[in-house]
Amino acid sequence: MPSPAHRRRATGRVTLADVAQAAGVSPITVSRALRGERAVAAELSDRVHAAAAALGYVPDSAARALASSRSSLVVVLIPKLSNTLFVELLDAVQNALVPAGYQTLIGITHYDAGKEEAALRSFLAHRPAGLIVTGSHRSPAATALIEGSGVPCVRVMEVGEEAGGYSVGFSQRDAGRAITQQLLDSGRRRIAYVAAQLDPRTLERGEGYEAALAHMGLADHVHKVLSAEPSSMALGCAMLERVLREAPDTDAIFFCNDDLAQGALLAALRLGIAVPERLAVAGFNDLPGSDQMVPPLTTVATPRREVGEQAAQMLMKLMRGEPVQTPHLDLGFRVVRRASA
Repeated sequence: MPSPAHRRRATGRVTLADVAQAAGVSPITVSRALRGERAVAAELSDRVHAAAAALGYVPDSAARALASSRSSLVVVLIPKLSNTLFVELLDAVQNALVPAGYQTLIGITHYDAGKEEAALRSFLAHRPAGLIVTGSHRSPAATALIEGSGVPCVRVMEVGEEAGGYSVGFSQRDAGRAITQQLLDSGRRRIAYVAAQLDPRTLERGEGYEAALAHMGLADHVHKVLSAEPSSMALGCAMLERVLREAPDTDAIFFCNDDLAQGALLAALRLGIAVPERLAVAGFNDLPGSDQMVPPLTTVATPRREVGEQAAQMLMKLMRGEPVQTPHLDLGFRVVRRASA
């Protein structure tokens, strides 16, 4: 029979049987001791843990999941890691799940339906305990993968309404309407909406912008400048100049994301455009640095950390088979008025 050392050289992994042999106990005793079961005597448990530490043994979570029909893995799909919004959301999810014994598998979709489908196929093969996905809009194939998996799923950053679904977020449309209304209340009437990336949430903010103008009888004054490029400060600079070329009488711009608005403020400084006297500027998401711009940026503060925390708590209830009192949790938003508008 090959020695434990020989098996490690062959497979590259210390096995539960190796720990059992080193501790002088059965593999089932090792398994029970490492799970912390009280039926294992303290002396045996100490021997098992000492042997596992000496050998560098790492439990095979995939094998454990197959054996118990339970998993400690949670899949989290977000569009981008370069966006502070999703980094903060993910950090909150991790802070809630890890102390409860769950591990996360993170997938980046880049706002691409095909990449989301591929990520779901790959991650669902690991039989995760739960899913957290961004938004409600996805391809029929991705929807079928989620529904067919039977894995509990919580959507984040939007609030759904359908029976049997679960979501944590806020109304993007209402938030877009609220920041536009703030500009209207300050006396602006020639308001443009500037958006990049053009994911469903960005488009819903634009719907809110249009609704606010229509409510004030200004439907004919809608002016949208849209770009499929990723949102960035550099793009914000360019889009400010584009707006003023296309509609020189524009007196306010609502940017779909703060990085665009931050770039626009820098461009305004360079071009000698007085903000807010000549042009009011507003953003969305209250990203880091927005309160330090010149002038400080008026924006919408979105509760991404709270969304991550509450989504993780909701998912843990679903994974434990516990009832969820509010399946669609609206955490709201807050208009933050600063000197730019």
